[in-house]
Amino acid sequence: MNGGQRALRHPSFVVGAALSLALALAALLSLVWQPHPPTEIDMSAKLQGPSMTHWLGTDPFGRDIASQLLVGAQNSILVGVIAVGIGLSVGVALGCVAAARRGWLEELIMRASDFTFAFPALLTAIMLTAIYGPGLVMSIVAIGIFNIPVFARITRGAANAVWAREYVLAARAAGKGAWRITIDHVLPNIASQLIVQASISFATAILAEAALSYLGLGTQPPQPSWGRMLSEAQTLLFQAPWLAVYPGVAIVLSVLGLNLVGDGLRDLLDPKLARRR
Repeated sequence: MNGGQRALRHPSFVVGAALSLALALAALLSLVWQPHPPTEIDMSAKLQGPSMTHWLGTDPFGRDIASQLLVGAQNSILVGVIAVGIGLSVGVALGCVAAARRGWLEELIMRASDFTFAFPALLTAIMLTAIYGPGLVMSIVAIGIFNIPVFARITRGAANAVWAREYVLAARAAGKGAWRITIDHVLPNIASQLIVQASISFATAILAEAALSYLGLGTQPPQPSWGRMLSEAQTLLFQAPWLAVYPGVAIVLSVLGLNLVGDGLRDLLDPKLARRR
């Protein structure tokens, strides 16, 4: 059974891929079309329920909820891609260096990673916003910094296992240098683990961005954000509950989809599990 057939027979992966594809399509659609301008204020239409004009209703300023959700998907994907990219590029490089050089350099990198873990994304964002002010960029930087030690530790652990393999020992005996071995043998053999972690970290980044925006540290008005939509809706839960339901569902489905993709990829890329299927 080839990889495509195994993927289609994996229910978690199929459901996760469908939800993740829906997130991507929503973001792409919002680039070319929105039902209404997402930042357009119309006080005469405030707090309207779902209708033919406003499919998901309006907020206290008369802004269209559907348009805000579509544009909010852009921010979620943007934060996820850049923050995970920061963690992946820097963290993988540090993990590979630690595994290839060992000794005091490995200890230094790992202890620095442990220290960084003491500052989660929220705390890092608070420190950055205290210096530079709140905003989407600070959210991305904070989440990206938090992702670095995650990827560094995973890379180092997986790379150490590869360095102990016979074919790597043979390559060293043949005179290959550490960096050549890392590129030719280590990275290709740990790529599957990094892909799985990237999908899970993507989901975590979306959730972290929503939390930061909810606290006023992330995306700033008037740019739409799912987290800030939740924050603005909390005082109107009984008057207009749909204001909290829609962004909440969007966050849950996006995070769930990416986590299911990560779980599915882990099963599909694991040779032992692949043989069982």
